[in-house]
Amino acid sequence: MELACGTVPAKDRLQLEVTPGRLRLRQSRAEPGRLLGATQKSDRSARLAVSQPRWRDSCPGDAQGLRQKWSESDFLLRFPAASTGLTNGLLASSSRRRDSERPDFSRSVRAPGRSIASRAPGPRKPSPYSSRFSLQPFLVPDWPRTPDSRGVGTTELMASSTPSSSATSSNAGADPNTTNLRPTTYDTWCGVAHGCTRKLGLKICGFLQRTNSLEEKSRLVSAFKERQSSKNLLSCENSDKDGRFRRTETDFSNLFARDLLPAKNGEEQTVQFLLEVVDILLNYVRKTFDRSTKVLDFHHPHQLLEGMEGFNLELSDHPESLEQILVDCRDTLKYGVRTGHPRFFNQLSTGLDIIGLAGEWLTSTANTNMFTYEIAPVFVLMEQITLKKMREIVGWSSKDGDGIFSPGGAISNMYSIMAARFKYFPEVKTKGMAAVPKLVLFTSEHSHYSIKKAGAALGFGTDNVILIKCNERGKIIPSDLETKILEAKQKGYVPLYVNATAGTTVYGAFDPIQEIADICEKYNLWLHVDAAWGGGLLMSQKHRHKLSGIERVSYASFRANSVTWNPHKMMGVLLQCSAILVKEKGILQGCNQMCAGYLFQPDKQYDVSYDTGDKAIQCGRHVDIFKFWLMWKAKGTVGFENQINKCLELAEYLYAKIKNREEFEMVFDGEPEHTNVCFWYIPQSLRGVPDSPERREKLHRVAPKIKALMMESGTTMVGYQPQGDKANFFRMVISNPAATQSDIDFLIEEIERLGQDL
Repeated sequence: MELACGTVPAKDRLQLEVTPGRLRLRQSRAEPGRLLGATQKSDRSARLAVSQPRWRDSCPGDAQGLRQKWSESDFLLRFPAASTGLTNGLLASSSRRRDSERPDFSRSVRAPGRSIASRAPGPRKPSPYSSRFSLQPFLVPDWPRTPDSRGVGTTELMASSTPSSSATSSNAGADPNTTNLRPTTYDTWCGVAHGCTRKLGLKICGFLQRTNSLEEKSRLVSAFKERQSSKNLLSCENSDKDGRFRRTETDFSNLFARDLLPAKNGEEQTVQFLLEVVDILLNYVRKTFDRSTKVLDFHHPHQLLEGMEGFNLELSDHPESLEQILVDCRDTLKYGVRTGHPRFFNQLSTGLDIIGLAGEWLTSTANTNMFTYEIAPVFVLMEQITLKKMREIVGWSSKDGDGIFSPGGAISNMYSIMAARFKYFPEVKTKGMAAVPKLVLFTSEHSHYSIKKAGAALGFGTDNVILIKCNERGKIIPSDLETKILEAKQKGYVPLYVNATAGTTVYGAFDPIQEIADICEKYNLWLHVDAAWGGGLLMSQKHRHKLSGIERVSYASFRANSVTWNPHKMMGVLLQCSAILVKEKGILQGCNQMCAGYLFQPDKQYDVSYDTGDKAIQCGRHVDIFKFWLMWKAKGTVGFENQINKCLELAEYLYAKIKNREEFEMVFDGEPEHTNVCFWYIPQSLRGVPDSPERREKLHRVAPKIKALMMESGTTMVGYQPQGDKANFFRMVISNPAATQSDIDFLIEEIERLGQDL
């Protein structure tokens, strides 16, 4: 546990007192000093807060004052006599203004007449304006007692950068026996533990029980667990004070939204309501990672519309009680799909990252907009820093480029087409498509449908989105791309843009970006890489070669590359989180800005280049960055790399398990490039039957039937689809780091079980 206090003059003396459930620290000066309270933040850390000086001379029970007097060079800890039988204690150390001033705990910690070894605190760079106290576990022997000024038996130990004479004096004649801990003492010290988290509190109680009977131990642990139940006490911190939110019995049936904040006297009801919501969410999170929980509880649309067990989707003119609102919250999660479940493999976006979840909660609480720095200063800077880091990972210079987070990969791809069109024909912004020649776009027949959708939305027309042939693995055939470019030019069209896919939706294929880049260089075309699904592999040193060529930049002055990258897919960031990256700085601004005077005033008191909203096609823009930034801080690039490598290893494991089994047939030969594993399940009736239209027709119906049974049972989920003239097949995708080999084994067994009678 670590205690960090604010500004404390080096010559001031501090006193630390532990009372049941609380730590107190104050400056011991003649004049009234500041009283600094402490609250525990986690199992290993605590935080000090400033409060008014109200010093209590005594505390309940036998815990009369675990105190620490701190001065320039030494510490003094006094333990209550009754507690000296503790197996473990807390050692207080200090990090000074300079490392040279820090006490050397690596040498020894001395008690009167003896010394004990102690683990030294790790290196820390202290603030020049504050002192730090870190509490490290150490062994407390049964030292002799010495009475304090109030006659309370205490045990002293001294820690000093230079051993004092008192610290080395002998106490050979002192009585080594300590008073046995009485039940009231246990209760008092357990009271201290109750102010800590469950994990640390149980440890403290365990230290006290070393010599207790089994019956006494059981009583203490039961009492502690009861008092530490999640409905008793929750901690809350803010900048002004350390507060505690206590759960109280609340009748929500007579409360309504009008009784919550900002209503007068609505604070208590608001707290209790939100605590109930948090309980619902935490219970959902816990069950999501429990494999005995179903992935979904499937009901047909008409069943949910008609109402399931009181779950009514219809809206009313009159308000519902908060009790009903809580029921609706539970039912919404109950009848939804647990996409974070380790056995959910249905979509590219899966998983439930706890750090990302915390970030999303905070984002929704902040409830701000991303269009200007003045209303989202921290989030805007986070976005700029993260986009810069992503461009560096792509391989571009950190000084160049631009980007923005968008509502999804489809919109990011649309941004890329808009930027390409504006770069070639800036007049399109004011005059429209009538002012430009007949433009055509090129993409593979395995690419995401969003390219065609963008062509329709932006006025190109879907007929002018030309599909390029792919090989049997779903990769663009470069020679066909060049042929189609020449054909378009001969017909009077102007080739504008080529989309290369890094991780196709179905096969998980990676187009040969290097060869495509050569063709774009030759014909002066804009090269966009849709790495919405495969961009995460850039984080992996083992797999980033699959996107070789993505770093290519144009040597022509009028062309820039762009990349779509969706962290909410392979990287496991919570939906939604998609970025469009462009090589040329300012092109998004030029393409989309409208200079709305009520938002983007040029004469603000700060650098208005941070008002990034005008380069978006939206006005209001959700804060998608914080959860991603927070996850990156928590995991580091290495953490994402390990997570991605694990998912790819699971895909290889699945492929190896089924490739040679008669019950399964692979859609294409060879190991998958991504985590997409495409296969048919072959029922007993079709095994050994030669390929024919009749067999393909029967096989086409197998995957939908198994999927329907799978949905009814709710045990797992995996998607299926056709591709070209191929019959429906299963497309297994793995992006949830919570999945394991046992989950892959379960999926195989479940498909076999559900399909055995087909």
